[in-house]
Order: sequence, then C-alpha cells, then structure tokens
Amino acid sequence: MDDQLLIDIDKVLEQKVPDLHLPSCLVRYLKKIVHQDEMNVFLLSHKGEKDYVFLDHVVHDLLRSDAVVINEERIPADDKPCLFVSTHPLGGLDGMINLLLLHSVRRREMKVVVNELLMYMRPLESLFVPVNVNGKQTREQMASMQQMWESEVDVLSFPAGKCARKQQGVITEQPWHKSFVSKAITYQRDVVPIRFEGENSRFFYNLALWRARLGVKTNIEMLYLVDEMFGAKGKQFKVRIGERIPWQTYLDKSRTAQQWADWTRLKAISII
Repeated sequence: MDDQLLIDIDKVLEQKVPDLHLPSCLVRYLKKIVHQDEMNVFLLSHKGEKDYVFLDHVVHDLLRSDAVVINEERIPADDKPCLFVSTHPLGGLDGMINLLLLHSVRRREMKVVVNELLMYMRPLESLFVPVNVNGKQTREQMASMQQMWESEVDVLSFPAGKCARKQQGVITEQPWHKSFVSKAITYQRDVVPIRFEGENSRFFYNLALWRARLGVKTNIEMLYLVDEMFGAKGKQFKVRIGERIPWQTYLDKSRTAQQWADWTRLKAISII
C-alpha cells in the first residue's frame, strides 16, 4: 500500500500546524489515542478496498459494531435525493453506521459532511465532504460542498456540528445550526430526521465539562473521538428513523430558519 494511504500523525502535524513543535512524548501520546499503529495494520490488511466495502469492514470487523434499525420503512424508497439529518451522540461511529444503513436501503450514492481531519482516512474520502470546524472554509471545501448540493446524491448531515455533551448530568444533543433548512429549500430536498442512540465515555464528557469551565475554547476533547470509537468495540446501537418532512414545510414564514432547525431537532430527539 502507498505510504500516502497510511495514517501518519507526524505528517498531519507538519501540514496543519507547521510552526508548532510538540515534545516527542506528546506526539507519541497523540499517536496512541488515534490508534495509529492499529489503524495502519488494518489499512494494510484491507489494501485496495474503499468506499462501502471498506466501511463495512471498519464497522463490523475492526470495531465489531452493529445497529438495530427502528422504523426502517420510513426510509424513502423513491429516487428523489434526500437530506438525512441525524443526532450526533458519538462523533464518528454514528456517521459510519448511518452511511452503511442508508446506502444499504437506498442503494444510492451518498455524501456525509465531516470534519476535514477525517479526509486522512483515504479509502473513505470519496464519501466525505470536508468542513473546517475551527475556522474558515477553503475555496476547495466550498466548491466541494456546492458540488454536493447541486448533485443528485443523498446527503447525510449532523446539524449540531459537534457530538453531544453532558449537561447537568444528562447527555444532551447540541443545538442545531440552521443552514440545513435553507439547503433543503434551495435544492428542494425532503428532510428525514434520524435519532441515533449512543454515548461516549465518562472521561470524554468530564474533559469537555472541565475544558468549558476553565474557559478553554479549543475543542480538546475532539482529539479523543477516535479513541472513543475504539472504546465502543462490540456495541450494538439503536437507529430510529423519523417521518419524512417535505421541503415545502420550511417555506412557512411563521417560523424563522433557526426556529425550523430547532423544531426539526426536537422531532429527531423525540423519535420513538
């Protein structure tokens, strides 16, 4: 396998933060929490695979995870491109399982909007559309996003932008950004809400809590999302599909775009 396809934290740091010189012990720790060696062994053993074949092996072989789908009949059977909006409890594995599920039922090309760092998972890059969660979008990212919306592919999005956090002892879905509402209208895409049930470790939530209390704005806990994914090995999750929402619903001016986003979020977290 081409070395470019392997995960290399040294190269990632060099590309993303070339002026930052971390102690070697910290670099080794970063390699540990992103499971660099384990991931590269897996990549080498599945060389040549990509897209849904590779994704299936990541979910079922590497992570030994699975999902029980509730209300699967609500997944649209027609060929009209849809916008699937999901709760985001895990920060990685929920996206992979949702992708596999929707593709297996719809049998259509799909794209999922992800943190740009996931683009280093080369066998899956054709399924991803990257966004920079910590700053402005590059011209290439904006062009890729525009191309996705103008195409006929299904889109999977996590409008919260970041995974759920614990608030007053309760794991809570973060507020949803309103942009998906305007996209649904502009590109006339019906919206299908999804409730993915799951949770990260106590360590993850405590780290997020103390980071916020100390006034640190940088999303430090994001560094642990790969480790959280490996911590979910062997787990089975529930995925609940909501009722299809016609895009024309959002044309009603009795609510603002943000209020419609809040309404859709409530629909998603209330799916039974």
